[in-house]
Amino acid sequence: MLLRTSSAALLLFILCLHSSLALKLCSFNIRSFGESKKENRQAMEVIVKVIKRCDIILLMEIKDSNNMICPMLMEKLNGGTTYNYVISSRLGRNVYKEQYAFLYKEKLVSVKKRYLYHDYQVGDADVFSREPFVVWFQSPFTVVKDFVIVPLHTTPEASVKEIDELVDVYTDVKHLWNVENFIFMGDFNAGCSYVPKKAWKNIRLRTDPKFVWLIGDGEDTTVKKSTSCAYDRIVLRGQDIVNSVVPKSSGVFDFQKAYKLTEAEALDVSDHFPVEFTLQFSRAVTNSKKSIQSRKKVKPKHS
Repeated sequence: MLLRTSSAALLLFILCLHSSLALKLCSFNIRSFGESKKENRQAMEVIVKVIKRCDIILLMEIKDSNNMICPMLMEKLNGGTTYNYVISSRLGRNVYKEQYAFLYKEKLVSVKKRYLYHDYQVGDADVFSREPFVVWFQSPFTVVKDFVIVPLHTTPEASVKEIDELVDVYTDVKHLWNVENFIFMGDFNAGCSYVPKKAWKNIRLRTDPKFVWLIGDGEDTTVKKSTSCAYDRIVLRGQDIVNSVVPKSSGVFDFQKAYKLTEAEALDVSDHFPVEFTLQFSRAVTNSKKSIQSRKKVKPKHS
């Protein structure tokens, strides 16, 4: 009886962790995410649906001087699954300010460290309009047990320089924390007129083959049918994390199509679609679930 009870409890725990045995990571620029959008019920329903698809999600363009957006999201999200979040300070050179936020499922991952990149290198100061809010995540369930996420929302006109500068962020974080596995994600404005084809040769994040780009130049991360630009990107560094990506899991999530919205309704949510990919769970977790499921299929004999 004790064995059966403990097995059932373990099965429930693993099922609660993730039905598909993969950790989904997402990046979503929610255009002008402030008070007016917070009061738009239909838009908020879509935003919550999008977030619930993800185990870790980066949110950008949070414009919230009262710090109410993330607490509000926690109330809407924390039903069966418990989310937590980390959020940057308000970033920007002038009056215009934004925040980065990471929302994550506490049963799957935890935050080890965080810091705001110091954008004050001698001779190369203040490159970023919104310097990266770097977060070191840990997960006991994935093949890669820890990884650093570097978010970026560029100023469109400075995209080439800001994307290139992510290599310096990588070097700085690697020296600071001695970590190997990196995820760079966000709205890089990495397409169309902001990063023309001739500009890629000046971007070290692209010319160095050790940085692996999951979202290609031919993708369309924009909601408007009149545009087709790969603004939002995901880039990896570290052989272990590259090898841990679930095949064919990276791409753009078209929430307009998924939730049957008109273009106007979708634009009320954002002018960007999220980008995403998944990391494999470790074999031990996978085998545990399979073993328990096999035992459940065997009917007990009755005397």
